[in-house]
Amino acid sequence: MTISEKSAYLKGLMDGLSLNTESDEGKMISAIVDLLGDMAKRITDIEETTIAISDELDEIEEDLDAIEDFILDEDEDEDYEDDLWDDEDEEYEEGFDFGDEETTIYEVECACGEIIDFDEEVLEKGSMICPNCGETLEFSTEDDE
Repeated sequence: MTISEKSAYLKGLMDGLSLNTESDEGKMISAIVDLLGDMAKRITDIEETTIAISDELDEIEEDLDAIEDFILDEDEDEDYEDDLWDDEDEEYEEGFDFGDEETTIYEVECACGEIIDFDEEVLEKGSMICPNCGETLEFSTEDDE
């Protein structure tokens, strides 16, 4: 039996007993039964609201899981692409093509440990100054074997 059903049962009992609601005891019992009825209605409303909120939270959780799966799938793809570039034997001066851009970006490590990116224009000049230590770095476009 639910709280609402129990409250209705008590109300029916009170009505069936033909209590005198004009006496002090009758007034008190009537007030208690009315209070229990009001409380039962509020509790029922709270339960319904809680169920609705729980359903909404379940939907949000499912959406977040889908987003997480999507992001993790993208991260796995990026990790795979990063693994393709991680090669211990590769030289520091190497060209990288960034997709749609027409400019190739090169990378070199200075003696101070600073890794510097530069483009073809700097390569054609043949040298540049390290922004970290001020040392002049010289480049050659000829292939040394």
